[in-house]
Order: sequence, then C-alpha cells, then structure tokens
Amino acid sequence: MASRAERFKKAAVKAAKTARKWAETAASEADRLLQEAQKRAKTEQRQRRIKAALRRTGKVLKAAGRAAIVAGIAAGIASARANRARKVRKKKR
Repeated sequence: MASRAERFKKAAVKAAKTARKWAETAASEADRLLQEAQKRAKTEQRQRRIKAALRRTGKVLKAAGRAAIVAGIAAGIASARANRARKVRKKKR
C-alpha cells in the first residue's frame, strides 16, 4: 500500500493536470470569444462606414436632382424666350 505522502503527491499531480487542462480549455475559449468580438466590431465598423457612404451618396443625388430641375426650368424659360423672339421677328417683317 502506498504511503500517505505518495497518495498526496499523486492527488496533487492529478489535480494539477486537471487544472492545466481546464486552463487550456479556458484559454482557447477566450481566444474564440475574442475573435468573435473582433469580427463583430469589424462588421459594425464596416456597417457604419457603409451607412455614412450611403448618406453622402444620397446628398449628392439630391443635389444632382435639384440641379436637373433647375436646368429643366432654365431650358424651358430659354425655349419660351426663343419662341417669343421668333414671333416678334416675324411680326416686324
């Protein structure tokens, strides 16, 4: 039969091995959680950048739309003036 000291050493070694195994498991789990958190942070940052880009694009499109409306109005006015000028010239002749 093993002495009390040997049994104690054996139990201590077994406990140390078990603790080491659980520490390795905890470390790998922490790494996995860290990678997932980094991935989510990158995704959220990417989504923020995309939303900002869409906002800027929307502003540009609104400005382009306004410019198109103004250009259409200006073209209509110019066309009306040209027609009026043609009628006036015909009457004077």
